[in-house]
Amino acid sequence: MKQEVQVYSLFTDFDISLFKSGKHYRLYEKFGAHLITHNGQDGVYFSVWAPSAKSVSVIGDFNYWNAEDHVLHVRWDESGIWEGFIPGVKKGDKYKFRIVSNNNGEILEKADPYALKCEHPPNTASIVWDLDYKWNDGKFMKNREAVNALDKPYAVYEVHLGSWRKNTLENRSLTYIEMANELVSYVKEMEFTHVEFMPIMEFPYDPSWGYQLTGYFAPTSRFGDPQEFMQLLDAFHKAGIGVILDWVPSHFPEDKHGLGNFDGSHLYEHPDPRKGYHQDWKSLIFNYGRNEVRSFLISNAVFWLDKYHIDGLRVDAVASMLYLDYSREDGQWEPNAEGGRENLEAISFLKDLNSEVYCSFQGVQTIAEESTSFPKVSRPVSHGGLGFGMKWMMGWMHDTLEYFKKDPIHRRYHQNDITFSMTYTFTENFVLPLSHDEVVYGKKSLLGRMPGDDWQRFANLRLMYSYMYTHPGAKLLFMGAELGQYTEWNYNTSLDWHLLEQDSHKGIQKALTDLNLLYKKQPALYDNQFSEEGFEWISYDDDQNSVISYLRKGTSEKELLAVVCNFTPTVLKEYSIGLPKKGKLKEIYNSDATQYGGSGVTNKTIKVENSAFHGKQFSAKITIPPLATVVFKLA
Repeated sequence: MKQEVQVYSLFTDFDISLFKSGKHYRLYEKFGAHLITHNGQDGVYFSVWAPSAKSVSVIGDFNYWNAEDHVLHVRWDESGIWEGFIPGVKKGDKYKFRIVSNNNGEILEKADPYALKCEHPPNTASIVWDLDYKWNDGKFMKNREAVNALDKPYAVYEVHLGSWRKNTLENRSLTYIEMANELVSYVKEMEFTHVEFMPIMEFPYDPSWGYQLTGYFAPTSRFGDPQEFMQLLDAFHKAGIGVILDWVPSHFPEDKHGLGNFDGSHLYEHPDPRKGYHQDWKSLIFNYGRNEVRSFLISNAVFWLDKYHIDGLRVDAVASMLYLDYSREDGQWEPNAEGGRENLEAISFLKDLNSEVYCSFQGVQTIAEESTSFPKVSRPVSHGGLGFGMKWMMGWMHDTLEYFKKDPIHRRYHQNDITFSMTYTFTENFVLPLSHDEVVYGKKSLLGRMPGDDWQRFANLRLMYSYMYTHPGAKLLFMGAELGQYTEWNYNTSLDWHLLEQDSHKGIQKALTDLNLLYKKQPALYDNQFSEEGFEWISYDDDQNSVISYLRKGTSEKELLAVVCNFTPTVLKEYSIGLPKKGKLKEIYNSDATQYGGSGVTNKTIKVENSAFHGKQFSAKITIPPLATVVFKLA
């Protein structure tokens, strides 16, 4: 009965103008399913973009999935929007849009692209919901800009919610509510400043880890409902911990209920398979040149910052967006209008995205997972950059892991691998990532890559983490890194928490906790972490001993640290390092400490001598423990 759908709209003419021009960044306030009261009746206003549709019906459990009952009205303004008010539909009702296409009369049943809640996979219906919630994070949000700034500690714990910890008695993942207690308290105890969730937007296929999305505006129902997810975020904020979400605007799956072939046409995906199909991931690529699609994506980013109080977005697979020839052979891609390989439409989209995020939200960060030498990724759009706050330092990650897997006896021939990052580390605002990607697909766990006997493997792992934390840049570690896992990550099983019954694994966890504390307590490690003013080499060329040493400097002259890394199992005594001023060296961190499982070779307070060395006016003689990093405070 078509008359049951009442004529109603949330869209103004200005909304339509913004939508068509790609500048509407709050579309979630208009599209989707909205619980309202109209003409004294409670019900739901539905709207969907389907310009190639001949007709659009709302089907659901409230009409027994009958396509004849509730046919939406198409707008008169050629926007391609179908809409209307249906009385009696209530929160919790399941629904889809049934679309009859003008293209050969194809019939499609699609989930709502703007749904706030989705059925638990493998079921695929959307669910009428609201976002009513009383937040308790006012103090955090008020201070967020100071906490989340680029000159503050940024130590991120990356988490896959489904496999962090299981309820072993019931053989299931924890719920959002359970995580609000267990995960929050753990991240707090470990002294991380931020947590990053691998994609939590609804996704149909567990082995995709969340990187193939179908419900862009809905937190996955695997662990609870939207308000329960909000409780988890609230708990993190009350604990003073920022939350970053993985966000995937680079591609989407071909699942029948998803965005692909939405109205029988290439609506969201680019119609040219050279620009619209990912060969590596067997997925579809958004059409970044279509204004309505740009509005959809930027609205989605804004939605999580606005409605869920998210503090940062880590944007996945940016490199695949930037280049038309990404993972393509000659003949499989077409140059841009200027004859180059850059995807100019995607570049323009990313600039618009970052401009809107930084304009509208105080104290948030966007972070690019980008592995190429594309310039100015983390520079403001006004300065010719893409506008991200930070960028993953994939080169550092690759070189560091390659270096550490070598037997220490051979490291003297590869000194450049461990020092090379400093030649470019200040060209971007870099995050040093040891992410989930480094512990899957046969790459081994981080501990599994370390050479030598058991003692050396654990010492190497503590050394690598310590080098990472004293190297300029923000830090990111994937869950399980702090346990010293023997096995690769498995999305189906819990982390190996039983390892903490062994002192060697407990020592790794303790060392990382203390590294997070060191990072937070020493301004020299974060004041200038993205600036050349924060770093100075003492020595990078002692390849015979496989030793590097450097200064980390804060904005105050009093904040000065000397860091020394020994990449061999040999204890080096009476080792001279040059220093810029007189005073005393006090050892404030040593990865060889016995509490971490080390051998306990330490330094007492050392007097700086008036003797030039390493091109500096003063020097001191120290003892360097085996396979260890030592951090001294110079005062």
